[in-house]
Amino acid sequence: MKYLIVTGGMTTDEIITNVIKKGGYEVVIAVDSGTEFLYRAGIIPDIIVGDLDSANPDIIDYYRDFEYIDFCILKPEKDDTDTEHAIHEAVRRGASDITIVGGTGTRLDHVLGNITLLGIGLEHQVPITIIDEHNRIRMINQPIVLKKKDQYGKYISLLPFSGEVTGVTLKGLKYSLDNFTMGGFNARGISNEIVEDEASISLTSGQLLVIESRD
Repeated sequence: MKYLIVTGGMTTDEIITNVIKKGGYEVVIAVDSGTEFLYRAGIIPDIIVGDLDSANPDIIDYYRDFEYIDFCILKPEKDDTDTEHAIHEAVRRGASDITIVGGTGTRLDHVLGNITLLGIGLEHQVPITIIDEHNRIRMINQPIVLKKKDQYGKYISLLPFSGEVTGVTLKGLKYSLDNFTMGGFNARGISNEIVEDEASISLTSGQLLVIESRD
């Protein structure tokens, strides 16, 4: 089942509406103040997760009138973030694919934390993607193929998430690599571009962030 998680970071009503229309999601989870984006878009979530410390109480009261909404209320003092809990909840309920909207914003600690949570998908073999107005972010440990007609933006950037990513091989991209080891303090993988109908990214070991970006 395809799950959409809407959290309270930086997004727009237009992005949420477009993502939901195009994504074919079977379950929508609102995380805390992410309820406000869904409310304005006229979308009823299936699940609401969070301690609700930043949510509009009037909107929460509105959603409480819908008996089929499942509320997962968390304590403010907890080890995981609301978004992390929502991801685990989606995995527990059988998600086969998860998209997160509102996972980026001005709080860099939250952004990096949410990017780290992409690793949960690798642990459970459930693809997780973060989408905002300018970026689509994934973490991989297996080969993937990117189709030029489906790319999210002009640029493809690759960043090693683990200490080293070995055997990195890139085909169909402007800057190719063959069995390369990425790691250390450099930005070797920034701002590549797809130049063929399809591009492939493969690796032997490690975790690699794949960021499709547009200005």
